[in-house]
Amino acid sequence: MINKNKYLYKGYLPTIGIECHVQLKTKTKLFSGIDNDARDAKPNTLVSHICFGLPGSLPVLNEEALVLGSKAGFALNSRPQRNSHFDRKHYFYPDLPKGYQITQFEAPIVLGGSVKIVVNDEDLVIGITRAHLEEDAGKSTHDVGKDYSLVDLNRAGTPLLEIVSEPDIHSSAEAKAYARELHLLMQYADVSEANLYYGNMRFDVNVSVSKDDNLGTRSETKNLNSFKSVEKTVDYEIKRQVDLLEKGQAIVQETRGFDDSKQRTFSQRTKEDAHDYRYFPEPDIPPIVLSDEFIDSIKLSMPIMPDAWRASLSTAKLDSAQIELLLESEIENPSVSYLSVINQFLDKPEELKKIANWIINIEIPLRKEKPSLTLYDDSVRSKQYIEVFKLLNSGDLSSNGTQELITYLLTSEEEIIDVSVFANKKGLTQNSNKDELGDIVSKILADNPKAVDDIKSGEDKVIGFLVGQVMKASKGSANPGLAQKIIRDQINSL
Repeated sequence: MINKNKYLYKGYLPTIGIECHVQLKTKTKLFSGIDNDARDAKPNTLVSHICFGLPGSLPVLNEEALVLGSKAGFALNSRPQRNSHFDRKHYFYPDLPKGYQITQFEAPIVLGGSVKIVVNDEDLVIGITRAHLEEDAGKSTHDVGKDYSLVDLNRAGTPLLEIVSEPDIHSSAEAKAYARELHLLMQYADVSEANLYYGNMRFDVNVSVSKDDNLGTRSETKNLNSFKSVEKTVDYEIKRQVDLLEKGQAIVQETRGFDDSKQRTFSQRTKEDAHDYRYFPEPDIPPIVLSDEFIDSIKLSMPIMPDAWRASLSTAKLDSAQIELLLESEIENPSVSYLSVINQFLDKPEELKKIANWIINIEIPLRKEKPSLTLYDDSVRSKQYIEVFKLLNSGDLSSNGTQELITYLLTSEEEIIDVSVFANKKGLTQNSNKDELGDIVSKILADNPKAVDDIKSGEDKVIGFLVGQVMKASKGSANPGLAQKIIRDQINSL
């Protein structure tokens, strides 16, 4: 049961549902052998008779789309259905030449599921109604000042998975958190490139407001491709709808767009209902039957998902901001894996926390600054980090020396195996030899009798001066912590 009071806006409860179209990362389109990557292609060059809907053209289902759709099902805390089938959804628009879209209506590949989010330190679960496979339509462009539109069918037939949430979202913060988590899930499950700039994931946001337990009339703002636009759309629609109702005006069920420059939505067309699409089973594609062996093989192939990583990383007492930074950074640069390195220390919390902090504070910023850095094998980087940890733990390396050493290791054009030897050559290690430091301290104390008397008199701050003299005499190589201990021991023995 939700606490309605915390969501109310002028006495109205907002209710939000989100439909997300995820472009699957298949090599070819959903029903034809045409290249699925149209990012740099000229208009209408990645097309076939299927895309144009020519008479007599027969679609053939891409099996890889079933594999990726099934993986998405597990990512959504559900599982693929053994039986599903395609339907025809009829509507007439210039970018859909055949007059209908092949989609799944009655029997989708995924039923049910959930997505966990955290908003203001509160754990929430957003239900998933369904996820179904469908083909994308083409793209219409409307140049300003022109009295015509252009149609590009390169995108027609691109395989999509449409994920439909339950109306469990009640604020813009929750909508943004849900969209972000869904983005993470699709990338970690490796079902989509999920590049928002290229529209690999697009969000349709349904918003309604009501003063009672009945849902209000909803608007649907389509094709949002950023988390911020999802958030701003919800904020704007809640205010717009409440203002209309307060003036005694009715909400129109309609499709709206979002003007990013004005941070507001605008009306596009009235919204159709399901019966307007005249759904019926697709006669050219046989029903899909997934075997138990197929479903089990998909489950076994699933990688470690974000929630599992969160549970593992929290054992090392990393805070939530650090964990989220690691999760986000892992998918920002596909060529480098931070979590693969961290994964090798999950049973060693002390090492994990230290190495995770080095990755967060040194490696990630360095790679953002210099994306062309040489990338060594994860096992090599893991060995380097553990050697640095040993040097620091033994007192042979200072904190400043640690950062400098790790930077050297990451920027070196040659693979450095013996980290200890390398650190010595660079003069980064500390002198922790008690006998050598004892001789240096004896000389420093003999040369500074007043400082010794001051410390004996209780002026403990003078110890810093003596440590500084030891560091100067050792040319910066002395272990300052050990030097201070030897100084105190020798003064106490005088």
